[in-house]
Amino acid sequence: MAKQLFNSSESSNFILNMTEEKFSRLASWGLLAACFTTSLFTIVPELADSGLYSIVAGGLAVAGVICMILALIAFMKGYVEKRVLLPVCAFGVMVLWGVISLINSYDTIISLYGYSGRGEGLLAILFYAAFFITGISIKREKPLITFIYGIIGVGALNAVWGLVQVIAGVGSYKFASVEIQVNAASGLAQSPLFLAMLLSLSLTAALMTAVLTSDSKRRIICIVCACLFSFVMMFTYSLIGICGIAIALTAAAVTVFAHKADKKLLLTLLSGIAPAALAAVIVSAGAIGNISGYRLYDGRLLWWADSYYRLSASGEPDTGIVDIDSTYDVYYTLNSRTMRLISRAPLTGTGPEQLVFPQLYTASTLGGTEAEDITDIVMNNKGTFDKVYNEYLYTAATRGIPSTIALIAVLLPVLYLGYRNMKRRNSWTGAVLFGVTVCGVLLFFIGCSNITFSPIFWAAAGASCVELDRKKQ
Repeated sequence: MAKQLFNSSESSNFILNMTEEKFSRLASWGLLAACFTTSLFTIVPELADSGLYSIVAGGLAVAGVICMILALIAFMKGYVEKRVLLPVCAFGVMVLWGVISLINSYDTIISLYGYSGRGEGLLAILFYAAFFITGISIKREKPLITFIYGIIGVGALNAVWGLVQVIAGVGSYKFASVEIQVNAASGLAQSPLFLAMLLSLSLTAALMTAVLTSDSKRRIICIVCACLFSFVMMFTYSLIGICGIAIALTAAAVTVFAHKADKKLLLTLLSGIAPAALAAVIVSAGAIGNISGYRLYDGRLLWWADSYYRLSASGEPDTGIVDIDSTYDVYYTLNSRTMRLISRAPLTGTGPEQLVFPQLYTASTLGGTEAEDITDIVMNNKGTFDKVYNEYLYTAATRGIPSTIALIAVLLPVLYLGYRNMKRRNSWTGAVLFGVTVCGVLLFFIGCSNITFSPIFWAAAGASCVELDRKKQ
């Protein structure tokens, strides 16, 4: 007989009577929501072309609320095991210290909800914790397989959208400057660099699945998707795209040898190499935009096209201080200036999403509402920036060094548990999810958290810790 709480009906006590298998099935839907909702919400501003990017955070909120409910159920049912308490508690510390940072921030509203168009305030961090806990609570293989295909599927959705942007010359990143037309792909990730981060996870999942699966049809699908991902990643014109392809290829190659697979499967690596080379040749032939050679445009895309032009979240790049066409100089400048900002407020940081505020040196000369004045002030301060493309530095600068320590305290146990699961070889899903997690951890050195990439990364990080009992499957 089903358990009941106080004299209520059985249907109202579905949590009390929920089996582990049913929870895992529901959790897989929650992780699919983490993959797709932000991208789907981005379709509206992309089609409207009217700057409605503030609504994209609604997609994160939908998936976040779903997984918060699932995470609560996981705690109630005891699906969060003792062996994963360290990373879970560390994530809790990261959230709590985020509250302290919010209290000491320049603007508590922005700290809570995030800057308009970015959406990574304290609520986003709380949602990431929910994705992580939901992933860590799954006990069945089938939901993990569903999630892996979700990672590949959302990559395909974004890559196809990005391919249309490249061919048709549409989207927010048609130009890298007033004169340079590059037709860069941003997909539904809002930025070419964010798209490169997302597709790096999808490419890693596709190549490793192609190596490990025993189903020839699935292998073919994964290889086709990998071709699409690597081709589009080159049109992000970013260091992240190049490194993402390299990480995915390395992960797939290591998987072939570590799992003693047929060496012929090394040919699957061509699906990551050949399309990327083809993209570079197409650009060099002058078939895209008004450029006649392939090169990286990281600085122009992340600073001028995204932060300044699209969102008005930073000032225009000061070309007298930084060589905007030098990827090294852009990253070096952002990192070094961020380290100086960290030294000003090492404990609490600037507040979530408020890296630009302590850099402001000129007041707005325009009138208008308070919200307009904030935008005007930011845009009038040349050389300021709102993102540093190193998540570890960005976390320390915006939420304090204790938050960075907590972040590392989450990631290190996750990597250990994921590696142990991969070595046990109870399922091929463990190896794929560990590879995706490693890819994300490495990308954080040259990229930053964003609401398209991070839900997938944190869900995969949690799911990589799952120890499947083959006898129960």
